Amino acid sequence: MFGLFKKKSEKEKLQEAYEKILSQAFKISHSNRTASDRMLAEAEEIAKKIEEL
Repeated sequence: MFGLFKKKSEKEKLQEAYEKILSQAFKISHSNRTASDRMLAEAEEIAKKIEEL
């Protein structure tokens, strides 16, 4: 209840984006491999940003 209005940190936002992109890449990988590879590369960039934090 008290954490209801708590703002997310930059790391939490990046982690959510990373997980979302990975799940989308997995779904797309069954039909379009090149698009999936691009999404995985984008996810790796986000992972690097998370490590920097």
